Amino acid sequence: KHIFLTNDFTDARLNVLPITSENEHALRTKYEARNERELPVLTRYFDKELLLEGKEESEVFPVAKYLDLILYSREQIEKENAAMGEAKEYGEVEKKAPWGIVSIKAQDVDHEHPMTPITAMRNALGKDQGGSGVELVRESYMEAYEYWKDHANVL
Repeated sequence: KHIFLTNDFTDARLNVLPITSENEHALRTKYEARNERELPVLTRYFDKELLLEGKEESEVFPVAKYLDLILYSREQIEKENAAMGEAKEYGEVEKKAPWGIVSIKAQDVDHEHPMTPITAMRNALGKDQGGSGVELVRESYMEAYEYWKDHANVL
């Protein structure tokens, strides 16, 4: 679930940029897992330090127009935690919360960007490998490819 907020209260900056001839020198790849139980996958990203060489942050990263709050249901969070061996005891407040914020993305559009193709593939894995067990849908994957072939995250 996504909630989009107009970003008129923070200086949160974009961390996804179009790939251009001016910034492609800063593209890098690495194998990465979000935690020790996940399978590492190859990711492509901009190296933030390379992008900033000799420039101010405001010259490279515009302030985001929107914030995308990504929510998972309490049930989904508990399923994924249990599958990764991270079952937790929750206090009274957490037990009552039907949703949890799992990510906040600064962006320039008030709709969801397609997830990266590798995230779609990772999600198709079983929960015990760090996925969510969601079936990979070719049409959605190709939509993600069309966007991400020309964009990259900044790390």
